[in-house]
Amino acid sequence: MFESTLPVGAPDLMRVSAFQRYLEEAVPLGDADAGSSRLSALSPSLMQDLLRFEQGRGPGDGLELLEVMAACVRHGCSLLLHLQDETRVLPLTVFPNERLVHCPVPMEQLLAARLTELRVLHVERAVLHAPGHPDRALVGEAAHYAPLGPLLWELALRGAREELLPEIAGNTAYRIAPGLELQGLNLSGSLAAAVQRLQRATTNLREISDWPGFDRARAMRMLNGLYLQAGLMVTRTHPAATNDGWFSGGNR
Repeated sequence: MFESTLPVGAPDLMRVSAFQRYLEEAVPLGDADAGSSRLSALSPSLMQDLLRFEQGRGPGDGLELLEVMAACVRHGCSLLLHLQDETRVLPLTVFPNERLVHCPVPMEQLLAARLTELRVLHVERAVLHAPGHPDRALVGEAAHYAPLGPLLWELALRGAREELLPEIAGNTAYRIAPGLELQGLNLSGSLAAAVQRLQRATTNLREISDWPGFDRARAMRMLNGLYLQAGLMVTRTHPAATNDGWFSGGNR
C-alpha cells in the first residue's frame, strides 16, 4: 500500500478504484476513443489542444497536470480535474478567468505534496462556480477557494513537466511584461534575481541557463511558470531569439 503524497489530515476523498468504476459506468463500452474517457464533454478546440500532448506517449501515460492547466488558461475554460494521488482522487476546479481554484484540500497542504506524483485521471466542465455567481447553490465553501497563480507557479517549478510548453518553445526570446504582479509567488534567491533580469532585458533560453543557480531544466521551468502568470512576452523576431541549436518541447 502506497502512502498518499498529501499531508496527514486531508479530507476523505474517493478511492481511485471507485472512481474508475464510476467512469466505466458513465462512458459506455466502445464510446471511449482518443482519450475521451479522460476528457468529458469539452469543446472541440480544447479537446484537440489536450489530445496533442498525448501523441507519441505510451498507453496509459495520460496527460501531465501542467499541460491541462495551461490549456485551461489559454482557452479561458473553467474545468474540473480529477487527480490521482496514489490511491485517492482529488477534485480540483480551475477558474482561469477569475484566477481562482477550488480544492477540498487547503492550498498550503496541496502545495506541500509531491506535485510530480499527481496524475490526471479525468477532465470535464466545471460543476461549481466562482464566488459571486448568482447561482449560489453551485458556489463552494469560501475556505476552499484559493488564488490560481501560486499553484501554477509551483506546478511549473516542481511538477512533472521538464520541457517548455509548446507555445513558448523554439528559437524564441523572452522578457517579463511591464506591470506583472508576482506577489504571492515563492520568489527568492536566484529565482528573484532572474526575474529582475528578465524585467530589464530580453534574452533566450540558452543565456538564462547560464545564469547563477540555473541550468537548462530550471530555466524552462521558470519560463513555463512566468508564461502561466500571463506575464511573459515571447518574440521570435528579436535578435536574441536564437538558441543556437538547442531544442525543447518537441520543436526538433
